[in-house]
Amino acid sequence: MPAEARPEAPPAPYLPGERIVEVSHIRHEIAKHMVQSHSITAHVTAIVEVDMTSVSNQRSKVKETFKQREGFSLTYLPFVAKAAIDALIAWPIVNARFVDEQHIALHDYVNLGIAVALEEGLIVPVIKNAERMNLVGLARSMHDLADKARTGRLTPDDVTGSTFTITNPGSFGSIIQTPIINLPNVAILSLELIQRRPIVIDEAIAIRQMVYIPLSYDHRLIDGAVAAQFLSRIKHNLETWDFLPDLASYM
Repeated sequence: MPAEARPEAPPAPYLPGERIVEVSHIRHEIAKHMVQSHSITAHVTAIVEVDMTSVSNQRSKVKETFKQREGFSLTYLPFVAKAAIDALIAWPIVNARFVDEQHIALHDYVNLGIAVALEEGLIVPVIKNAERMNLVGLARSMHDLADKARTGRLTPDDVTGSTFTITNPGSFGSIIQTPIINLPNVAILSLELIQRRPIVIDEAIAIRQMVYIPLSYDHRLIDGAVAAQFLSRIKHNLETWDFLPDLASYM
């Protein structure tokens, strides 16, 4: 005889001052996705500190003209995305996914998920073949997808197929977060708040534009050494690259 089903527990009584509201569909789906990611993957987070002074100076040279011509602001996110795409090409294991327990898929392209905050929760539209774009192309794609997300115009194709994700909690003042991997990706990068901070350069104190950039990764596939090298590549790119050739028409 099958065991009798246990009766469902009665709902908890309301407490004084509480309002009971229904969880939105998008929040329900986010909750399921986050719990699934955390239960399946071996989450680890590594963090690198990056001097963004060079990027800040280059951005300052073009930001006014860029906004006048494009109609939106040039943020730091496309710079970080460009630097990360280069690192993903160098370390394709960070741009992979599990097919099953014995197989992984390595991608010859970068479909870059960009987390967009909506009132009801996060959504992650995808820039397809982001490795083919220059800095301006990335900035335009980010703006267009974010606008579509906030106006409810995203298509199913806009939100599927990501191979790597970047989130930007720094735009809301976050200094350090440890983001949860966006399955089926095996890693997610977080751009935190860029702040003027004192650091030591050549035995002297200097005020620089500094940021923490965390990478949460699946330790089943990515070792700590690979994560550290991947972050070091991003750090090197942001601190040394000349982005102005991509922005020459705005100078």
